[in-house]
Amino acid sequence: MSEEFKQKVLNWEAKFGETLKKRPERREEFRTVSELPVKRAYWPWDADEFDPESNLGVPGSYPFTRGVQPNMYRGRFWTMRQYAGFGSAEETNERFKYLISQGQTGLSVAFDLPTQIGYDSDMEISAGEVGKVGVAIDTIEDMKRLFDGIDLAAVSTSMTINSPAAILLAMYIGTAEEQGADPAKLRGTIQNDILKEYPARGTYIFPPKPSMRIITDIFGYCNQHVPQWNTISISGYHIREAGSTAVQEVAFTLANGIAYVQAAIDAGLDVNSFGERLSFFFNAHQDFLEEIAKFRAARRLWARIMKERFNATNPRAMMLRFHTQTAGCTLTAQQPENNVVRVAYQALSAVLGGTQSLHTNSRDEAFALPSQESVQIALRTQQIIGYETGAADSVDPLAGSYYIEALTDEIERLSVEYIKKIDEMGGAVRAVECGFIEDEIHESAYKFQKAIESEDRIIVGVNRFQTETVQPSGLLKVDPTVRERQIERLQQIRQQRNNAAVASALSELEKAARSTENVMPPIFKAVKERATLGEICNVLRNVFGEYTHASQC
Repeated sequence: MSEEFKQKVLNWEAKFGETLKKRPERREEFRTVSELPVKRAYWPWDADEFDPESNLGVPGSYPFTRGVQPNMYRGRFWTMRQYAGFGSAEETNERFKYLISQGQTGLSVAFDLPTQIGYDSDMEISAGEVGKVGVAIDTIEDMKRLFDGIDLAAVSTSMTINSPAAILLAMYIGTAEEQGADPAKLRGTIQNDILKEYPARGTYIFPPKPSMRIITDIFGYCNQHVPQWNTISISGYHIREAGSTAVQEVAFTLANGIAYVQAAIDAGLDVNSFGERLSFFFNAHQDFLEEIAKFRAARRLWARIMKERFNATNPRAMMLRFHTQTAGCTLTAQQPENNVVRVAYQALSAVLGGTQSLHTNSRDEAFALPSQESVQIALRTQQIIGYETGAADSVDPLAGSYYIEALTDEIERLSVEYIKKIDEMGGAVRAVECGFIEDEIHESAYKFQKAIESEDRIIVGVNRFQTETVQPSGLLKVDPTVRERQIERLQQIRQQRNNAAVASALSELEKAARSTENVMPPIFKAVKERATLGEICNVLRNVFGEYTHASQC
């Protein structure tokens, strides 16, 4: 680059002093949603550490900055996987079949709160929550109803479940076997990411260390019996929903990933084998270009971690494959139709960032679970991006942009700093126990809220351009009798099953939990004997105890 051009840029920047007196800019300082400074314009030297050979590589190759597939969406689109679950298994089954008929290419299951924290629908603590924010699953019979008429050998299923993930996975595998499917051919993902639950989401049961043990048991079992299953979806989504910045989302997610990989290695598993089945889950937030850079930075940083820190030699074990969901925290009850636009841009950032799977939120989710009409609009948003915009026709189309590359480098650099700090504390588990990650998220959330209140950050329809909002019609309402029906079914199952066989299976589980045996085989046996979710979790509660949220430093 010529010195003459560099001088021209310096002269251009120098002129702004006089120009700004006549035409002031909208604000004194521009920053991303995550408070990273944004320059007026970017030049080649702003990405001075950018080396196309080492920082980009070629698509489908280390360090995977440009994507995990050589031709990305020119081969096939990302999996369009709309999240669904409410009320009873039958109601959710109807929604699944509707979505499949509308072109959805993968299923994603939302479970109600009692299911997420290991309680049966007839337990007193479950009152008022059964079927409300997801589907109620108490036994394998509910799982069979959930997927009635859906060929599990032919569909990819994601299940957002964490602490009782081993139990729900066992129910899914058992359901598939009763359909006649070969478990070795099942495809899908369980979230199974407990470390983000403690600081960001709250649906934990057991303390961190026994929870990590269960997770590595799942890794080992699936590696042998369900080899195509993604055994964990390491989630930054909920970290971001809780109020983190983009940098924190990347850093805390990958720090958790490091903890899971190390735990699996310590349990004797081969990083080049189980590493292939790790997947990630990120948030597509509102700062369009920052989000694209975030996805690219996370992918590159994880490849380097797996290669340099864990000595992985299998390229597939270095790939950061991820699902994306648009940001629920950006949806507003004010002027809810604006949410359609927000979701479209967020979804586009995920596609330009190279996601493997995508859920688009619905316009009415600030009021209730999404209506069928709203879900269709959300799915059509993905289809329009894929089939009409041309955004999916070239691999990593924003590569080489001075701003994108500089922002990618900066997010990676700052994420590495966080990871080093967490390493110095003793790793992600220790950082969770000490409350470090939670405190960092809370501080960022507070700053963001203050920026909204001061109107330094504008949210259209909320703190500017307000109009009177009319609540949308046709909101989904969960049948209030769902709990009564679940209780009736539980009573029938307990009367009809072989209770001696259930007791024996639960005893075997307790023995395995108190030893170093893999807990998945006895869980699977208990599930097939029609033991309930709550019964299985109570055995593990008695062995491992329950986590109490308090700093242990």
